[in-house]
Amino acid sequence: MNRRRPIASLLALLLTLPTLAPAAYAQLTEPRPGTPPTRPTQRPSPTPTPRPSPAPQEEDDSEDDVVRITANLVQFDTVVTDREGRQVTDLRPEDFEVLVDGKPQDITNFAYVSTESGTVSPKPVAAAKGAPAPPPAPPARLRPEQVRRTVALVVDDLGTSFESMAFARRALKKFVDEDMRPGDLVAIMRTSAGVGALQQFTADKQLLYKAIERVRWYPMGRSGVGAFAPLEGKPLGTSSDVVGGDASRESSRELDRFREDLFSVGTLGALNFIIRGMRELPGRKAVVMFSDGFKIYNRDDQEYTARVVESLRRLTDLANRAAVTVYTVDARGLVAPGLTAADNTSGLTPTEIEQAMEGRAAGLVDTQEGLEYLARQTGGAFVRNTNDLGQGIRRALEDQKGYYLIGFRPAAELFGTEQGRARFNRFEVKVRRAGLKTNTRGGFYGFTEGTARPVRRTRGEQMLAALTSPFTSGGLDLKLTTLFSSPGEQATYMDSLLHLNMGQFKFADEADGWKKATVDVVAIIFGENGQVVDQINRTENVRAKDDALRSILTDGLVYVMRVPVKKPGAYQLRVAVRDAATEKLGSASQYIEVPDLGKKRLALSGIILTSSPENRPAVPEGAFGNPPLRDAALRRFPPGGSLDFSIDIFNAVLDRATSRPQLQVQTRLFREGQPVYEGRPQPVGLANQTDMKRLVFASRLRLGPALVPGDYVLQVVVTDLLAKEKQRVTTQWIDFEVVK
Repeated sequence: MNRRRPIASLLALLLTLPTLAPAAYAQLTEPRPGTPPTRPTQRPSPTPTPRPSPAPQEEDDSEDDVVRITANLVQFDTVVTDREGRQVTDLRPEDFEVLVDGKPQDITNFAYVSTESGTVSPKPVAAAKGAPAPPPAPPARLRPEQVRRTVALVVDDLGTSFESMAFARRALKKFVDEDMRPGDLVAIMRTSAGVGALQQFTADKQLLYKAIERVRWYPMGRSGVGAFAPLEGKPLGTSSDVVGGDASRESSRELDRFREDLFSVGTLGALNFIIRGMRELPGRKAVVMFSDGFKIYNRDDQEYTARVVESLRRLTDLANRAAVTVYTVDARGLVAPGLTAADNTSGLTPTEIEQAMEGRAAGLVDTQEGLEYLARQTGGAFVRNTNDLGQGIRRALEDQKGYYLIGFRPAAELFGTEQGRARFNRFEVKVRRAGLKTNTRGGFYGFTEGTARPVRRTRGEQMLAALTSPFTSGGLDLKLTTLFSSPGEQATYMDSLLHLNMGQFKFADEADGWKKATVDVVAIIFGENGQVVDQINRTENVRAKDDALRSILTDGLVYVMRVPVKKPGAYQLRVAVRDAATEKLGSASQYIEVPDLGKKRLALSGIILTSSPENRPAVPEGAFGNPPLRDAALRRFPPGGSLDFSIDIFNAVLDRATSRPQLQVQTRLFREGQPVYEGRPQPVGLANQTDMKRLVFASRLRLGPALVPGDYVLQVVVTDLLAKEKQRVTTQWIDFEVVK
């Protein structure tokens, strides 16, 4: 059995690479988050905010776009259901009538898009009676073309009460347990948390369960403990117009109103940021938001709240252009605005109690109105007055099964202006077949996609766009491998190996045959709640010639980052790379969980994969580069060969008599979520071990010559035979590619 080199040794090998220039720091800027609702006629309508309206122009839109708004084509999505809520998929263009501001449009583009994969989630393997449950299979890595349904489940903890939060958590867990399928890309997010390590799109159920555990009541938000603030009585004999005074009560109301508006805008701003990130995802996407609602109309002043309305207006337009449908769920469930056990009516007259109940009923309607408008304007649905909060998720998933794409050629007047602002064009879609209902977006502003999408000109803007992409993306191929390691008693690190395909970079000529490429690198590590733990912002100059140049153009370059970890927890590393000469971009991200070794529980480091020595071509002495380091970073191996893997095992229980552990290791191999190999458990050898609390296990896996090329996951399962049953088994996994 071969022991692996520790990460520190691998880092030393990087010294054979070209000298890198000192860092040059740049400031990154992050975009800040974002049409008026239909209200009863007795209320004044808010004045729309003026928008620029540039002249229409030709645009090169991707054929994969769901929503397209150009000078020559307006394309949108719609879902048609019957009276039972089931999708209708056999309609033809002549069955639809499309109107924009009441004027019929000739349908020029029409298609029905089905996203059904026909696959079902594999059932978990039941454990034998008395045996511990087998560890869960590692998740399959989804490529963009494999995604069938994309759903962001957003809990508005800025505006959800303590009581409602428990209902929302239950609905989230039920979805992950029962309704999530292969091909689902899901994120569980909180409006107060930002882009944390757990706030990411994933197919990993275990990661989603961890995110659900972090869904908690936010005491500083705009909602209290229950659905309504309890009535507070007053001492008997106290006049209602004396207690506190009118001025005091008015001041308190103003403060509460300002605070509520502020948190409402915060909720919409968080949604804005989420939808911007989803814009780059393929196909039709859904956001399901659980909230106690927010007000957009001020009854005291008889007018709309301008700050909230403007944020709502920007958000709905962004969602429609990003092909995101928003479904909203009143997390309060079925509530009655009557008296509750928490109310104190002492000292209140019957009239005062009646007025308070009327205020509650009006407040319930007012807070639901914003949720209803947001869903309606983006083609979604609003779920209210039901204790089945999962209904909102099921409705979103049902609509994600498929949709109609309908397009028409817009008249020039749709891109005109009205009173100095961009015209808002309202959609209306009718189905000529009786008994059917359509869910359609509310409309669009009269400016084209090229205007709606920001032009990212600066280095900071380009890098930020790459960092927020949910997938490894861009014109540069990156491969990121992040490993947890703990070489010493007090030292804990995250070691990241970033492989760059230098053949995609442009090298400039220099004197004496030297070539130089300039590489911008930005890496940000996020903690669980969105806090930035550490960051790297560097510009590196790669200089090489002759054999060294040929080597890095062929084999690439490995960029190594080591970050000390001060405390255990979940982290996400996001990396963006830019070729300064061509402005090509690439991005990658990886989730890693650092265990708390101080708890003395069984834990594993990351897994290092390398080609077995006999499978590597001979490297002449003094040659440039290091194949093991490249293998560990790239994780790409041919069929018919062998790969070596190694892992560190921490905190094994020691036998009191022998002071030695009893550990077994089993390896499992998966392809697209399905097991293809399961090895027999084997003991961890102790002959060459020097530290019984930090054991090294290394082994070899032979890849058959007939192994189908594709993405695979290697899982290592470690069982401590001396530990308590609940702490006996732990697992670690890593993905790799088999390529011919």
